[in-house]
Amino acid sequence: MIEVKDLTFYYGKNKQALHGLDFTVEDGEIFGFLGPNGSGKSTTQKILTGILKGYGGKVSLFGQDILSAHTQEFFQKIGVLFEFPYLYANLSAVDNLKYFSSFYPKEQIRSIEEVLEELEFKPDFLRKPVSSYSKGMRQRASMARALISNPKLLFLDEPTSGLDPSGAVLFRKIIEEERKKGTTVFLTTHNMLDADLLCDRVAFIADGEIKALDTPKNLKERGSSHRVVIDYLYQGRREEKTIEAPELEAGIPFAHDEMISIHSQEPTLEDMFIHYTGRGLS
Repeated sequence: MIEVKDLTFYYGKNKQALHGLDFTVEDGEIFGFLGPNGSGKSTTQKILTGILKGYGGKVSLFGQDILSAHTQEFFQKIGVLFEFPYLYANLSAVDNLKYFSSFYPKEQIRSIEEVLEELEFKPDFLRKPVSSYSKGMRQRASMARALISNPKLLFLDEPTSGLDPSGAVLFRKIIEEERKKGTTVFLTTHNMLDADLLCDRVAFIADGEIKALDTPKNLKERGSSHRVVIDYLYQGRREEKTIEAPELEAGIPFAHDEMISIHSQEPTLEDMFIHYTGRGLS
C-alpha cells in the first residue's frame, strides 16, 4: 500500500528534516508514526499525501510513484484528517461535507447523515457554522470529511486531539471499524495510548530518523524485566512481592491466604520510545 525508500527532505540548504527513511505499510494495516513535535512525522505525512514536493528518495502508494500519479482518480482513494481542522468556518458541517463530497464520484460517497451520526455529532449543530463549534466538534466534522469518500487509504494526524475521553474512545472504535472494512490507516501521533491500542506496527521517529519499527507488543517485550508484582493477603496483612515471571510456572512460590492482584513490570510504549530515542513526546 505504501512503500518509502531512502526518503530525504530539506527545509532550505542547511536544514535536513528527513534522513533516509525506509518503511512499508501493508494493505489493511494500522501503522503508527510516532514522534515529538519537530521529529519529521508531519513532514513525512505531507510528502505521502502529495502536499510537499522536492524530496529525495522514492515514495509509492497503491503501487504507483506519487510523482507520476497526480491524477484525480489516484487522490480520490485517499482520506486525510489534518492536525488542524481544515473546514470552511462560515459553513455548517453538513454544507462542508456537501462541498467536499462534490470532488468524488457519487457512488463513492457515504451518507452525510450516517457519517455524522456515527461520530455522535450533536444534531443541534448540524446547520450551525463551524465557527461556533468547540474544538471537539470541529474534530468530529474533520473526521467526517476524511471518511465521507470511503477512502482506501486514510491519513490521520493526531485524530483524538481536542477530544474528551469518551470522544477518544469513539474515534478509536471508528478507526478499528475502518480497518475491518479493509482501509489502510497511517496514524501520525504523539499519543502513545492511541498507538498502543490501535496500531499493528509502529515506527519511532526522532530527529528525522526512524529509531525503531515493530509491533507495540514486541517493542514492550524487548524492554521487559520479566518480573511480576504480586499483591496478596497473609495472616490478615496485605503484602507485596516481586518475583521472576518463570517462578509462577510451578504456582505461587510463597505462603498466602488471598491473591489481590498480579501485575507484569513490562515497560509502556512511551518508555520504549524514550529508550530508543532518548526523548519524551512533549
